[in-house]
Amino acid sequence: MIRDATPSDYPAIRAVISHAFGQSEEASLVEQLRADGDVAVELVEATNIAIQGHILYSPLAIDGPEHTIHAAALAPVSVLKAFQKTGIGSALIRAGNARCAELGFDAIVVLGYETYYPKFGFSAALAERLQAPFSGPHLMALELKPGALEIGGRVRYAKAFGV
Repeated sequence: MIRDATPSDYPAIRAVISHAFGQSEEASLVEQLRADGDVAVELVEATNIAIQGHILYSPLAIDGPEHTIHAAALAPVSVLKAFQKTGIGSALIRAGNARCAELGFDAIVVLGYETYYPKFGFSAALAERLQAPFSGPHLMALELKPGALEIGGRVRYAKAFGV
């Protein structure tokens, strides 16, 4: 079952993220985003027994020549290793992207595997229009509103990212 994360989930979420990445850096990022009030969407995949996966989106501003594009950064998505390759990550991404669309975001940006995220509509070519601290085939974007990234712009991540 995919549902919104709650404060009582936070210790388990930290464990899931740390286990999935083999380090605690991403878990600390999530905690700092929460502390800064920079969480747009945070979901978990959970059974009655345990949390198996987690995803977080933070607000992302893209400053264009005439206006700011209201976007979200997808980071991180985590699934316990025992449950990876079972569809949990895909379900979290689909649910999170849909929630971002419902909330009126124009686009989503992700830094990740160039062989994985395109199946959800993310495109490295679309991200080439962005001036971001990260570049290359791992930076991908998804337009939730057609043409939202047509002009491009300068990406401003939440403070917790340190860029």
